[in-house]
Amino acid sequence: METITMTEERAEETNVSEETEIKVPRYSDSEKYVVFNTEFIPHIDSMYNFAFRLTNDEDDANDLVQDTYMKAFRFINSFQQGTNAKAWLFRILKNSFINDYRKKSKQPAKVDYQEVETTYNSESTDSETTTDLRTETVQDMIGDEVATALNSLPVDFRTVIILCDIEGFTYEEMAKILDIPIGTVRSRLHRARNLLKEKLRSYANTMGYKKAS
Repeated sequence: METITMTEERAEETNVSEETEIKVPRYSDSEKYVVFNTEFIPHIDSMYNFAFRLTNDEDDANDLVQDTYMKAFRFINSFQQGTNAKAWLFRILKNSFINDYRKKSKQPAKVDYQEVETTYNSESTDSETTTDLRTETVQDMIGDEVATALNSLPVDFRTVIILCDIEGFTYEEMAKILDIPIGTVRSRLHRARNLLKEKLRSYANTMGYKKAS
């Protein structure tokens, strides 16, 4: 397997490195298809679910996934076998969404991250009170209610919940996908879970769920 030098422009499009030049493997044509089919295709359902959560539109989600896989194949030489293919694909999809789909008229609401950091870093913040969709009582609620509440969150908050609580990425993986520090991942997730919990509060009460005192 040969190596090639990736230009800064190509590295920027996939966000694989901040360095101007990096050494990456060059796959033969046959190897590219093997890598694509064995490493990337198995994640297509998760990719569509993520794209749909971001766009809230079936056609946009399909277009976003198609665009992501086209870029993944185009820049397949920057992917190293044995690393986390799912996280690599999610990063490309996230960047495609930011660069292309946020420019549409249905631009998602942006978030005041200064307010987020203030909330997370305040002495009164208790990370144990946030709701993890994988473990809390909210998991037993009707799926449509949770989905509606989740979709109503600003897209940046919605994204961290999807990555952590639905897709199961670690903080470190999320930081790489989102290109932000781990501390910022934690702050966004904390605030996102609290926002989601507030939106679900009235419904949770009807299900007999009470906030712990």
